[in-house]
Amino acid sequence: MNLLRLFRLIGAKKRRDIEFFPPWWLLGIRLLENRDNWRHVRIRLPLGFFTRNMGGQMFGGCQANLADPIAAIACAHIFPDYSVWTRAQGIDFREIGNSDLELRFDFDPALEARIREELRAKGRSTPVFEFGFYRPDGVLCTHVTNTVAIRPKGYNAQKGAYALSGKTE
Repeated sequence: MNLLRLFRLIGAKKRRDIEFFPPWWLLGIRLLENRDNWRHVRIRLPLGFFTRNMGGQMFGGCQANLADPIAAIACAHIFPDYSVWTRAQGIDFREIGNSDLELRFDFDPALEARIREELRAKGRSTPVFEFGFYRPDGVLCTHVTNTVAIRPKGYNAQKGAYALSGKTE
C-alpha cells in the first residue's frame, strides 16, 4: 500500500496525522490551517537541523518533499471516487528562505468546477495548481506548479489503460 493511499485511509484531518506523516515528521512541520476539506491549507516548515542546507538557508528538497503531495491529497479528499497522483511538479526558487516558511495552498473554486466538468465529460482530468512558500514577512520565496492526474479507479498509469476493464484511452 502506498503512503498516499494510507494517508487517505486514515483521513489525514487531525493535526497529528499530518505532522507525523512518515515523509514529513523529521521536517518538524506544523499544520497551521486545514479548512473546507483541504481547500485551504497552511503548513509551517521550520528552518532547522533537518531542513537547513550548507549555506544556512531552507533546503529546496524539503520544500519539494512537502509540496509534492499537497494538491493530490486535496484532490483525493474532494474527488474520493477517483485515483489521484502527482503527475509533475515545478519549483521556482525566487527568494532566499532564511527563516521558517509557510506553505499556502488554496483550491480555486473555478478550477474545482472545471475539474468536475472534465470528470463528467471525459472521466478524467489533469489540473495544474499553483501555490507557494512564504517567509513570515510575506515574501514569496518559492513558487510551486503542481500537475495532478485524476483518473477513474482501476486506471493503470504505467500502461495508460484501465487495468481492470481492459479499456484504453
